[in-house]
Amino acid sequence: MNMMNFLKTRKSTREFKDKPLTESDYKKIEDIIADINFKAQQHLIKMKLYEYGKNIYKNLKGVAGYSGVMIESPHYIALENETSKRESVIYSGYFMEKVITELNNLGIGTCWISLSNVDSELKEQVFGEDSSKVNYLLAIGYPKPKSPFAQEPFSERIGVEEMVYINNLDKNASISELENRGLGDLFFYVRFAPSTLNKQPWRFILHDDYVELLLVDDGDINYIDAGIIMYYFEELAKIQGINNKWELVLEKTEHKNEKYILIGRYKI
Repeated sequence: MNMMNFLKTRKSTREFKDKPLTESDYKKIEDIIADINFKAQQHLIKMKLYEYGKNIYKNLKGVAGYSGVMIESPHYIALENETSKRESVIYSGYFMEKVITELNNLGIGTCWISLSNVDSELKEQVFGEDSSKVNYLLAIGYPKPKSPFAQEPFSERIGVEEMVYINNLDKNASISELENRGLGDLFFYVRFAPSTLNKQPWRFILHDDYVELLLVDDGDINYIDAGIIMYYFEELAKIQGINNKWELVLEKTEHKNEKYILIGRYKI
């Protein structure tokens, strides 16, 4: 599935088949994680694949996830990061979404699980010693088939004009302006990236030769969302023949009494 279709149809898997991954798929995931860990180590990020999920689910049920909603799956990927360092949190979102897209290509479903309400004692009980930095899980497995009559929940998305600006936050971009610069599809599809509670906190300012990424500072910023949008922006930019990386800035800024965090810049 190409990136545009994946983003537009991307859904978290809430129900998994009660069967383990095949030996072949399991080995492929081990290779994916080894590659990710090599790339992510500079950001103090590490992932680990857990083959047996039943004990993890049993111990974290009612505690992990949003409002204690734990997802049951045959396997989990644990993510360690440094929550005190914004860069580590940002790239946690970036690399976890990279894993998600690669697993999707294998026909494997996924779902983010937060461990923010899990204390260190329980983490050690579930994941072993030196597990205090395990802050997220990814539930993985083969998705249960969905009823053709089941209605999928629909998430509203902000329009491109509400998300993209030209030179500063006073001028909203028009679709025609973006299309004239060959960026219409990129900004149309990047809107479908997931975000915490579907807040869609991203704003882009388009300059002559670079793009700035801002997060709306509503007092409850989740820097994971920055990493998620950075990853999908880069992947969509590749389709347009642009192959660069975001450069982090991490500065506070304001506009008309609205607060933002300038996350970074991307050369186009």
